[in-house]
Amino acid sequence: MKVAVIGAGTMGSGIAQAFAQSDAVEKVYLCDIKQEFADGGKGKIKKQLDRQVAKGKMEQAKADAILAKVQTGLNTQAVDPDLVVEAVLEKMDLKKSTFKALEDEIVKNPDCIFASNTSSLSITEIGAGLSKPVVGMHFFNPAPVMKLVEVIAGANTPKETVEAVKKISETIGKTPVQVNEAAGFVVNRILVPMINEGINVYYTGTSDIQGIDTAMKLGCNHPMGPLELGDYIGLDVVLAIMDVIFADTHDNKYAASPLLRKMVRAGHLGVKTGRGFYVYNADRTKTPVDQL
Repeated sequence: MKVAVIGAGTMGSGIAQAFAQSDAVEKVYLCDIKQEFADGGKGKIKKQLDRQVAKGKMEQAKADAILAKVQTGLNTQAVDPDLVVEAVLEKMDLKKSTFKALEDEIVKNPDCIFASNTSSLSITEIGAGLSKPVVGMHFFNPAPVMKLVEVIAGANTPKETVEAVKKISETIGKTPVQVNEAAGFVVNRILVPMINEGINVYYTGTSDIQGIDTAMKLGCNHPMGPLELGDYIGLDVVLAIMDVIFADTHDNKYAASPLLRKMVRAGHLGVKTGRGFYVYNADRTKTPVDQL
């Protein structure tokens, strides 16, 4: 099987690695709008594999074989894949134009499956105007490690396409959960509003950052508190998902926290920018911003 991943950011590179690690996958095209972006994505994969080798969890030969499957290039290299997984920015217009270009100009394999890694947007709307159906194939970060794949059917997604993607997910060692289309699907519909509420708890002065995260870790046995998890996901992603759910439901319980919106405007997005609710230091430690 040949797979094309469109978008070589954190999720795209992780998804490419998840496929490349499977013996069922012959080649992974890691694509982006600039060669340096695609090469940067492959660089992220190499760093992850190098860590595995350094920890004794993977042989160097295996890491080399995984990396050799990943071919970087522009989106135009995705001519003959059996599966395309779109992982571009969470913007509807961009996703629609990406699939339109893939269908009209790039992909020549008539049996290729079009899948989107969207975390909250409508699969039906993403696929509107295309002759080929789109299915949701939502991975979780870090994609090489996390077992879940949400498989989402839009209004025009055939059952056989959904079943094919579920089977592919199992083939690469993931556990698929079929989801009916709804804003946020299952995980983000539950998780992201929880993170947003954690932000509101801090915003209203109920507790400090470390107190909120410690309370949820020890009180609910969560591996991360909501503020740390928001930083890890990316506060811009959290805000985008909240806005999608709110726009779909018009329910005020899904209104994004004013503090979340303010932090995104300031560019304090979490781990990827080095500052969110925590400051992330060069030595891989972190400090709550309210302790600085």
